[in-house]
Amino acid sequence: MLGYYAALALRSFRGGKALTLLIVTLMGLGVATCMVAYAVFRVSAGDPLPGRSGSLFVPQIDNFGPTRTVGGEPPTQLSYTDAMALWRARDGRRLSLVYPLTMVNEPADGVSLPASLEGDAVTRDFFAMFDAPFRYGHAWSESDDVGRASAVVIGDRLNRRLFGGKDSTGQTLQLDGHVFRIVGVIADWNPRPRFYDVATIGQPFVRRGDIFVPFSRAVDLAKRSPYGYCSSTTADTRVPDFNAWLHSECDWIGAWVELRGATDIERYRQYLTAYSATQQQVGRFGWPPNVRLSSLPQWLASLKIVPKATTLSLIVAVSFLGIAIVNVMGLMLARFMRRSAEIGIRRALGASRRAIYAQFGVEAAAIGAAGAMLGVVLTWLGVAGSRFVFEPDIAAWARMDPGLLVTTTAVAVGATLCAALYPTWRAAQVQPAWQIKTDG
Repeated sequence: MLGYYAALALRSFRGGKALTLLIVTLMGLGVATCMVAYAVFRVSAGDPLPGRSGSLFVPQIDNFGPTRTVGGEPPTQLSYTDAMALWRARDGRRLSLVYPLTMVNEPADGVSLPASLEGDAVTRDFFAMFDAPFRYGHAWSESDDVGRASAVVIGDRLNRRLFGGKDSTGQTLQLDGHVFRIVGVIADWNPRPRFYDVATIGQPFVRRGDIFVPFSRAVDLAKRSPYGYCSSTTADTRVPDFNAWLHSECDWIGAWVELRGATDIERYRQYLTAYSATQQQVGRFGWPPNVRLSSLPQWLASLKIVPKATTLSLIVAVSFLGIAIVNVMGLMLARFMRRSAEIGIRRALGASRRAIYAQFGVEAAAIGAAGAMLGVVLTWLGVAGSRFVFEPDIAAWARMDPGLLVTTTAVAVGATLCAALYPTWRAAQVQPAWQIKTDG
């Protein structure tokens, strides 16, 4: 029977080409508009570490005081004093300290021009905590962290540029006039959003990660973060002496800790409170403890990573799809009801309402399939041109991948079937006796 209903649908399409084309076009445009907005939205709102986000937390400690905080929230970064206190008290937990830096690479050939490389100073747990995939080599050792070793992990992009993509572990780089030994090469890794230092830089979709150097070595070389901010207007980020900068109340270091289970989370939150109370007792803080411990999803939500324009575009696009569905419903109702005589004769010859449902359901599915094909093509074109509408840094990551292809097809067919429910129901309610009498 399915083949018979498909043949009836094909005959119907031939008899109403203009109306069929209008329905398919309207559905394809509605689906494509919605899916292009969704493709961009999922890039900005997606989970950068699926399966691990719930175990990664950001500790915050208020070293500014209630008169300098915004809405009572602690600063998003830590001072060097607080960061090192957390580092010393990690007690077997994975904990990573992070701050962005820029270093100048001086080519060994003496011919090429020096190049500025962007990256981060991190502790070794950074790579394991954030599942950074190594193409060659590995992270530096714990002793390298403690011993302020001149080790470096480079990104795959830089490795291709300097070493032609070959295994460069054991090679050296001249960074800011110092020789660094390459211990690992990270594969093409760029989490979206780039959550690990976004609170400092504020550009979550800009590619970085050319180099990663040991946190202790960067501090040893007096590499100051260009993005720090201080609790006092007299102790601005332009503190001239690096040692004074380290011991000031300037916040410039991000901290991440890996916690397993509710008990461990609560224990660490209590530790942060106790540490802050101790700082109050010794006279460093003049206010009660004010700390936060946010999971990765909570952290991204608090920073409002998803641009408002992206969210608004998705809402508008979904609304447009809803309007398209309503219009398709009206067109299908007109299409089906003008065939009332045909339906009445079929019913008079013994066709059940179930058969009518099946016939027009197959026809609606065929229209949905055609709308899906058009929607996929228009979505692909829309994703390719999304950089002209959305922020280029976000739109550059939107892709027409298999997942989006399947979703687009499912949305198109599902939307068409939803639009066909009422028209199909109305068609099945046609009374054969009344139609025969009217035609007679």
